[in-house]
Amino acid sequence: MKTPTRHGMAGTRVTAMLGVAALAGAAALAIAGPAVAATVPHDFFGGAGPVVLVQTDNTAGNQVVVYDRAGDGTLSQAGAYATGGLGGQTAGSAADHLSSQGSLGYDRRDGLVVAVNAGSNTVSVFGIRGDRLSLHQVIGSGGTFPVSVAVHGDMVYVLNAENGGSVQGYRISFGRLFPIPGSNRLLGLDPTATPQFTHTPGQVAFSPDGSQLIVTTKANGNDIDVFGVGFDGSLSASPVVNSEPGTVPFGVTFDPAGHLVVAETGINAVATYALNPDGTMALIDAVPTGQAATCWVASDGSLLFASNAGSATESGFSVSASGHLTLLGQTATDPATIDASATSGGQFLYVQTGPGIVDEFAVAPAGSLTEIGSVTVPNGSGAEGIVAL
Repeated sequence: MKTPTRHGMAGTRVTAMLGVAALAGAAALAIAGPAVAATVPHDFFGGAGPVVLVQTDNTAGNQVVVYDRAGDGTLSQAGAYATGGLGGQTAGSAADHLSSQGSLGYDRRDGLVVAVNAGSNTVSVFGIRGDRLSLHQVIGSGGTFPVSVAVHGDMVYVLNAENGGSVQGYRISFGRLFPIPGSNRLLGLDPTATPQFTHTPGQVAFSPDGSQLIVTTKANGNDIDVFGVGFDGSLSASPVVNSEPGTVPFGVTFDPAGHLVVAETGINAVATYALNPDGTMALIDAVPTGQAATCWVASDGSLLFASNAGSATESGFSVSASGHLTLLGQTATDPATIDASATSGGQFLYVQTGPGIVDEFAVAPAGSLTEIGSVTVPNGSGAEGIVAL
């Protein structure tokens, strides 16, 4: 259970519970959409060079745009690749049409890129070699309006946002996804709640060891749902529902010690939690950004960066080994700050913004950001989904 105080912030308790009967019936759901659309030989075990990948989420045809990353962190476009599906837009959204975090994933083990096609209810799988992509597969998402993807080992889970929400699991084999039998779970959210962009689920993510799957519900419950993940990749019949009243939990990541980090939009704060083996959570710290629409959070070692869409800023935090947070300050971005991703070496941070501009920053060891340039993503207005490698 979480502790009762949040640096003086509290809200009205929400007690949304999921329907067990609906969850039990979820295993029978069929995977919709085309099963396979392979166009080139597999090049799994390839792997990415120093690149940044950006998803356009264009409703006329989704693409993944690849940028080469120079030694100084600046970007230059290397190519744009059609996903074979369509982007989508939640009703009422402005900056981020998917209203989510993590719509683009990277499987380092197999050299694969996984992208959601919200407007087609499908997921696309690419192989990557250096800065070149090749489309391996387009497969149904197991639900309606996929918005987020999580990868761990040979497992992939996709979060579908509409019709009450659902998750669907897959195994990776020979550069493709294969649905895990019985892995689909309904979230049981209110499908009629409006506005849609604040009432669809926000993100799906694996715990660092892959034993748990986390889903944020945003304002549709103010919950963080935690499923157990079995050895066969299937999920517990129902999640542990961690109620976070008034917080509107949106984007998540993990710090180096394995604490869950959550961007909490309702109170414009970043919070850290101990995630227990039984799926319950205990609040460690919650620190306000002092900004508006704090929705996304990215990790960079012991540094965290939260995106504030309403303030056009990126908030920097340091996190201690115990999970306690220190606000380092704010850095201005282009309008409508959205998702962000740091390179694996921690030197650079790339931030998506609503107009389709990706801002490029160098990261100092103490966490300060220095802007080094920006690029405009073709057909990328309102896009969400970025991976820096």
